[in-house]
Amino acid sequence: MIRMVPNTPLTPSQDPWEPLHAATPPAYRLTSVEFTVTNLCNLRCEHCAVGDTLRYKDDPFLPIDLILRRLDEAKDLRTISITGGEPMYSERTVKEEILPLLKYATERGLRTQINSNLTMPFSRYELILPYIDVMHISWNWTTPEEFHSIVYAKAPREVSSKQAENLFVQIMENAKKLAQAGVFVSAETMLNHRTAPKLDILHSQIQDMGSKRHEIHPMYASDFARDLSVLSLDELRDSIHRLLDIRNEELWMLFGTLPFFACSPLEADRELVHRLRRSKNVTVRNDPDGRNRLNVNVFTGDVIVTDFGDVEPLGNIQHEPLQSMFDRWQAHPLNQTINCFCPSVACAGPNLLVANTYYQGTDFTKRKAIL
Repeated sequence: MIRMVPNTPLTPSQDPWEPLHAATPPAYRLTSVEFTVTNLCNLRCEHCAVGDTLRYKDDPFLPIDLILRRLDEAKDLRTISITGGEPMYSERTVKEEILPLLKYATERGLRTQINSNLTMPFSRYELILPYIDVMHISWNWTTPEEFHSIVYAKAPREVSSKQAENLFVQIMENAKKLAQAGVFVSAETMLNHRTAPKLDILHSQIQDMGSKRHEIHPMYASDFARDLSVLSLDELRDSIHRLLDIRNEELWMLFGTLPFFACSPLEADRELVHRLRRSKNVTVRNDPDGRNRLNVNVFTGDVIVTDFGDVEPLGNIQHEPLQSMFDRWQAHPLNQTINCFCPSVACAGPNLLVANTYYQGTDFTKRKAIL
């Protein structure tokens, strides 16, 4: 099968989803759009960030011509991401919504990513193989038993251990096949009380699947995870140091939504930041949500700043261009509370989720990096 995606490799120094890519804050550019293409999913993971929106039937899509016209108007666009629910759950969604978006991106030279749990039959993924750059998956379980307890934690009915084991194996097999076909598989581990003690095993398994990148993101309390306990800053710091001690330095490791900053008055925080900056093949991505990316709901047309549940929709693509809504968020009072930037360390500060979880009452706009 012929791959149609751009042949420029994705590397630690070439991450087009990074908000500082081709931007100089405080002025950001709308370079990324994420599409929510389904509210269906075969899993009900305990940590799901959109668990409360999952349904058993999707509404009709907006006309694809409208969506593509709005993308045409976004002149600085560099990347498109596709999420859900499970985007690959319905073959109809793949053929009628995902493929047109991916083909558009290919023709325009944009980089593409799909967030999938990778449990679908491989034939479903073969449909998109020519057009997908990055397959982003989650990997938070070391055994079929752990997988069973995590991904069906919120399931409305009992699922057998054998069925869970089959899916556990299928994820690994699908990841290997995609990697062998030339897809950039990026596996994310959420740092929480389940995963922190087993980071060495998870890291090894991710490499065995052929992943090109291991992503690390702390778990935050939202949706299904609202009742789960998050790691303390001390626990997070220790976990990251331990992972850096045991990691394969040849594998790209990307950290995101980290609550550690070079402006911290704590020496331990600054020490970790400096270690991350000097470690081989390690990057810390500034959060794209609201800085260079908006999320579009393909059913309603509503546009939101992803993950910020307390922010109302910024507008609707049925009525106005994406750039207008992006400009509205840049001027939004909530955005102004975290709109900081330290060029000396290329840090754009926390997003609202990080600030509200760990730094309530802290004004990051009045802090500067301590070098």
